[in-house]
Formats: sequence, C-alpha cells, structure tokens
Amino acid sequence: MSTPALAAALADIDTVFNGFSSPTETGCERCFAPQETAYLRTPYTRVPPDLLRRFVHKVPGHFEDHAAVMRRLLPQCARAMADGGLDDLGWSPHGLSRVDWRSWPAGQAAAVEAFVLAWWDDVLTSPEPPYRVQDVFETGASILRTMTPLLDRWQAHPVADTHLVDCARDWLCTLSSDHWPFIWWTRDDESAGVAELRAWLARHAPDRLRARGEPDLATRARLVGLPYEERWNDPYWTNPSATS
Repeated sequence: MSTPALAAALADIDTVFNGFSSPTETGCERCFAPQETAYLRTPYTRVPPDLLRRFVHKVPGHFEDHAAVMRRLLPQCARAMADGGLDDLGWSPHGLSRVDWRSWPAGQAAAVEAFVLAWWDDVLTSPEPPYRVQDVFETGASILRTMTPLLDRWQAHPVADTHLVDCARDWLCTLSSDHWPFIWWTRDDESAGVAELRAWLARHAPDRLRARGEPDLATRARLVGLPYEERWNDPYWTNPSATS
C-alpha cells in the first residue's frame, strides 16, 4: 500500500496529464507496428503493459515528439513505477530522464517532481519495494538530474537503513576508486556527483551501517570521505578486522 503522499502525487499526475496525446505521432516504423503507435495519438486509452515499457525506454529519436509521448504515457507510467508494473526499470534510461520536463508549464513540472520525490519516500519506508532501491535511486536521480534531493530525504530509519546497506554494498567498491557507480545514468559532471555521494556516505552512513550489523561497510563508508591517497593508505586495507 502506498503512502498518502504517493497516492496524492499519483492523483495529481492523473489530473494534470489527463487526456494528453501526441496527435501527429508516427513513431519508429521498424520498432512499432502502426496499431501500436496509434495508442500515442489516442488519449484516454490504456496502453498494453509491454508496449508501455517499450515506449518508455526507447530513445527520443524513435518518436516525432518525444516530450508529447511522455506526457501521454505519464499517468499509466507513474503508476507502473509505483506498483512494480514497469518490468525492466533499472535496466536502461527512463524516458523522463531524456526530456526537458522542467521547461513544461509549471503545474506539469511540479507534478513530475512531486511524484518522483513521493515515490522515493515511499520506497525508503517499504521493507520490500517492487524494485531494487539502487534502481529506484538511479532512475529518480536521472529524472531529477540530481541526487541531492534524494539524499536529503534519506533520513535514518530502520527500513531506510536496511536499504542503505544494499546500496552501500553496490556503490562503495566503485566509489573507493573515485568512479561513477551508476550503470546508465550519465551526466557531464560525473566527478562532482562522485564527490557528492562520497561525502554524503562518509558523513551519514557509518553509524547507520554499524547499527545494522555492518562494521566493514561502515569503515569503508568512512574511508570514501578521505582524500584518495589517505584513503588507500589506511590500515583497514591490510588488516580490516583491526579497524572495523
């Protein structure tokens, strides 16, 4: 069951994007049959789940008006993101990360941002969310084009800290070498993103990881906050048990 905030954000998406379509859409004739592309020109019609997934993850060049396509799909797409119906979330870039939705009318942009943040909040308090938390983080951050609001909302909580353990296991090895830890989310300033995530983990994660019975991860989270040479010269790497 979703949180009241997520339910409200989904209702707002339904209202704001109700009846949208891409009226002149031709689509990629190699990837989509004419009857499939017709869904994009037709408002108020549910798109088959597998076709929704294909539309959402195709690159913008497959469409005449990719932004209009995403507005058309948003009500159904947002609900699929929330309930686990978007089967391959986390495997490739999300369509919303490829459109300039912040340039849309204020009500539309606000609805998108509110949904992403409410979705993240809901996942953080869900013991068994429908997607890996790492995938939700990468998807949400890529749509927002920043990880900062997601990190700011990742407050200490038993469930959220269990998710932090999973993410730390995935991210720390890569971050320890100052490399970008995400698979398909790319940005021009990846080094700044690495620095931000390293700093956040070093400041917020050690105590929370240790409290979850993960002293080794806690030590590694502390170490990523150190300068590169100091980090790799730490005694932990030669005698982990002595420092964790």
